[in-house]
Amino acid sequence: MATVELTKDNFEQTIEDNDIVLVDFWASWCGPCKNFSPIYEEASENHPDIVFGKVNTEEEQELAASFQIRSIPTLMLFRQKVVLFSQAGALQGSQLEELIQKAREVDMEQVHKEVAEQQAQQGGEQQ
Repeated sequence: MATVELTKDNFEQTIEDNDIVLVDFWASWCGPCKNFSPIYEEASENHPDIVFGKVNTEEEQELAASFQIRSIPTLMLFRQKVVLFSQAGALQGSQLEELIQKAREVDMEQVHKEVAEQQAQQGGEQQ
């Protein structure tokens, strides 16, 4: 599957509708972004069950700001609507493959339980 251009109009729906979504925040003037792009494209071909999205931070400034993107490239990985990974800097192909493998192995039932517990604690602290 080729990469998908994500915008403020389709971002949320993409996260909602897919089990695993990788998001590459990039810009056309960014050298490391250009170097990472072929690695990202190749991974998208090797993992057709995963959505590989790209957010052009120049065109989608509001979306980039909502995730507090301060440097690019920044890679985020969502699984079942939960951010499991967020890191600035380009990954090598082997690192990206390892990240994908680890994301597949995560016990999401446990993650959702921990998220619910954190939200409950935060709710209790605010009262």
